[in-house]
Amino acid sequence: MDESPPPPPDDEHELELQIREHRKFSLAEAIGRLGGGDLMKGASPVTVRRQAELIVEDYLEKHLRDAEGALEVVLLRQVAASSILLESGYEEPLIGLGKFCQRLLDSPSRLSDLVREVDAQWGRLYQERPYFQRPGQPPHADDPYTVESVSRQMTQLLTTLIGEA
Repeated sequence: MDESPPPPPDDEHELELQIREHRKFSLAEAIGRLGGGDLMKGASPVTVRRQAELIVEDYLEKHLRDAEGALEVVLLRQVAASSILLESGYEEPLIGLGKFCQRLLDSPSRLSDLVREVDAQWGRLYQERPYFQRPGQPPHADDPYTVESVSRQMTQLLTTLIGEA
């Protein structure tokens, strides 16, 4: 059995055939063979929706005062799950964030629901039993997220958004 290397190819086609000879076929290989390098030319591999979510996430990280971290997580999750970014146009995600904050502030029940979800997220993050504020009751002394504190944070965030517009 001759183990000498194959002779050098005469042209690019022969080289391509030799390279493919030892490759396993995959979906990526098929896309590559179809000229996959040109399929995304000029386009981002990240969808416009995801780009908008990343802009909101970055803004929250920089402008939301949330030492515990649960409010940021829940707020981003709710904004991303809502249709607010689509309604505002993915090109202006911070306008969508502002509208979302305003809707929360305009609806005590939505704000209360958000605080409840934030409390639950805080409990998961810190593996502790969360303090759920009951309607009409004063908050627990150790509760990091109360309706009042979250309302204040949403107002500050909205003020910052409006100031930058």
